[in-house]
Amino acid sequence: MIILITGASHTGKTLLAQRMLEKYQYPYLSVDHLKMGLIRSGNTDLTPEDDDALTDYLWPIVREMIKTAVENEQNLIVEGCYVPPDWRKDFDERYLPFIRFVCLAMTEEYIDGHFDEIIAQESVIENRLVKGDCTAEDLKQCNRWFMDAFGSAGEKVVIIDGKDCFSERFPVL
Repeated sequence: MIILITGASHTGKTLLAQRMLEKYQYPYLSVDHLKMGLIRSGNTDLTPEDDDALTDYLWPIVREMIKTAVENEQNLIVEGCYVPPDWRKDFDERYLPFIRFVCLAMTEEYIDGHFDEIIAQESVIENRLVKGDCTAEDLKQCNRWFMDAFGSAGEKVVIIDGKDCFSERFPVL
């Protein structure tokens, strides 16, 4: 089983992956780790700020890693924001039954009411190199994009709005 987790920045993708690892003992791949390994090793001239180009660069690699895991009947959690909204077109019926997809996004109201908490929790699993320039408006724009892009692609987006707790939305945890 492949669990593919994507979503906007600060939505808890890595926390969800970590909790699934702890519960199910499935290994997980952080696409951010792959990104930074390729950038730091000099295998690309892209930078951490090149989001669209990074999706185009990383997704073919991640996609083929997912296929390999399915072919080898291995479980894997893959998490990161570099998943294209039309990701399903890259997998035929041999692969799709083995992939569970989760996209996370927060409402603008949630961001407005919880911005300080969101920022305070940004390094709960991994230590971010905090630049201090993440604004509520940045988060709103990013979350709107994920809701619109993945929703338009026919994907269900898990909306974080403060009405239910994290574990109720993900009863498998």
